Amino acid sequence: MDIKNFPKVTIILRGYNYKQAKTVMKALAESSIKSVEITMNTEGALEAISKLSSEFGHTMNIGAGTVTTLDQAKAAIKAGAKFILSPVMLSKEIIDLCKENSVISVPGAMSPTEIYKSFEDGADIVKVFPAISCGIKYFKDVKAPLGNIPLMAVGGVSNENAREFLDNGADFLGIGSGIFNKEDILNKNLEGLIKSIKEFEEKIY
Repeated sequence: MDIKNFPKVTIILRGYNYKQAKTVMKALAESSIKSVEITMNTEGALEAISKLSSEFGHTMNIGAGTVTTLDQAKAAIKAGAKFILSPVMLSKEIIDLCKENSVISVPGAMSPTEIYKSFEDGADIVKVFPAISCGIKYFKDVKAPLGNIPLMAVGGVSNENAREFLDNGADFLGIGSGIFNKEDILNKNLEGLIKSIKEFEEKIY
């Protein structure tokens, strides 16, 4: 996948089973949001990535989150993940593996040094985490000396501040609990999920 085609918003699903995740995918089908991350610390994550990729992969990007080891990265890519995200810096070996398989790599970082090192190692996008702790204006501040590097805000992004992150230098957003009513996911409430997505889209577009 080319970074130019990577969606601006990625939905993060952590701790939800396959059927719950599938309901979210159905809710997103009619929206502009075309990227979903299944975190690797979710029970059955690889199976969910595999099933969702076969069912929705033609229109959606399904990736793996909370990837920290080479073995996890290999397993996620084998399951069909189109992108790899991490809360921490990824080894160059993992980033190289992603490149070899045309998978987008999004390591986590917090300091300018970590961000710079990740791009030096070949990362496609760097996830600033936890973004809310760094501050909304952090993205512009980092880009001032480092240039217009592609950064993703993750951690504390919500309906209320998503547009502000984008207006202050974040190129991409990763958002989980800040967009949905958790009960709607747990109860597979499709109508409720669709309503939440529409409300979010109205605020950021």
